[in-house]
Amino acid sequence: MQFRQQALAKLQSPEELDLPVRFARPQGWLALSVTVGVMAAASVWAVTGTVASTVSAPAVLTHGEGSYILQSPVAGQVTEVVAQEGERLPANAPVLKVRTAQGGTTVVRTVAAGRVTALAATIGAIISTGANVAAVEKVAHADDPLYATVYVPAESAATIPANAAVDLTVQSVPTQQYGVLRGHVKAVGRSVQTPQQISSFLGDSQLGEQFTKKGRPVAVLVRLDRSAATKSGLKWSSADGPPFTLTSMTLATGSIRLADQRPVDWLLP
Repeated sequence: MQFRQQALAKLQSPEELDLPVRFARPQGWLALSVTVGVMAAASVWAVTGTVASTVSAPAVLTHGEGSYILQSPVAGQVTEVVAQEGERLPANAPVLKVRTAQGGTTVVRTVAAGRVTALAATIGAIISTGANVAAVEKVAHADDPLYATVYVPAESAATIPANAAVDLTVQSVPTQQYGVLRGHVKAVGRSVQTPQQISSFLGDSQLGEQFTKKGRPVAVLVRLDRSAATKSGLKWSSADGPPFTLTSMTLATGSIRLADQRPVDWLLP
């Protein structure tokens, strides 16, 4: 009964038309303006902005033409190792001598000019025909430039733009002290690499297996940026870089900047 009386009294009372209208406070207008501005900026960025992304993959420093595995053309016993690791040899230079079962001696020679990076044969060792006896890097002159080869997953290779920036974290260089090595993409391979192809190019069968554990990659050749202000002659993210030069077959990790992508893909009818 009491509720009913209150309801009837409410209906019979005149409307309170003389009360002032309360508008939003200044703080409310400010918050609304900020919200509208943020939404407008986000809309513009969604249409015109781009998102930068990178791909990281294992890399190795090499000279541009890579290496090759020197194999013995005969079976027999190694009687002399003529070459030394690190030595630079011309084409057709003797590397070792092998005495065959017939009593003759065969000299195993380099196929092309280069630097001996590894010797697998020792004096007295018995080797078979086709055995790997040495790895030779194809570098004819001491001032031939170093490159980096980055083995990128095949699904990411197509999005690498020409001359893309590359940062290389070199395993033998403390990153926190000297930073990363700078470079730019010179060429992107057109096909995936097998373990045998990688091993043949690098002259190291273990790296061929290591770089293909997660699938066959694409080889990306990176031109290292030069700098006369550093000991290594290369450009680093730090001012001076490490106080020593780099050598081929140094392992690294390459971070390649991919082509910028739109954050929103618009679907046209």
